[in-house]
Amino acid sequence: MVSSSPQIRYPDYYGIDMPRLEEFCAFRATMALIKERGMQQLVIDTYQACLDELQKPKEEMQNHVRALYEPFTVEEINRKIVEMLRPEGMQTPVELVFQSIEGLHKACPNHPGDWYFTGHYPTPGGTRLVNQAFVNYIDKQGLLA
Repeated sequence: MVSSSPQIRYPDYYGIDMPRLEEFCAFRATMALIKERGMQQLVIDTYQACLDELQKPKEEMQNHVRALYEPFTVEEINRKIVEMLRPEGMQTPVELVFQSIEGLHKACPNHPGDWYFTGHYPTPGGTRLVNQAFVNYIDKQGLLA
């Protein structure tokens, strides 16, 4: 399966109402990889970093959710997505191929709208909301209780 866009990793708060991280297969796959590899400290550290950011003025905030993806390649996340979405008993090989960020920028030069792929939000409000989305996800899942 080929996608003309990169993996969607972050919520879009600018028109397409997708505010929850758990709606994205790339996020769910990344969280599964973190769990499989015993990297729960990364989740704890990211959660705390997001909480700390939410205490700052929104203009000073950074997107700490990006740290969750750093240990993994696009290919690793793709393989986990396939594993998670493959119907039980299906024998046909499946491979996901997403557009790269570089390819997107080449295809759409001078277009800054890549935040739901890169996490580089164009406004401080978007950065605040993605940090809050991760806090909400962890709190809802009870992962740190």
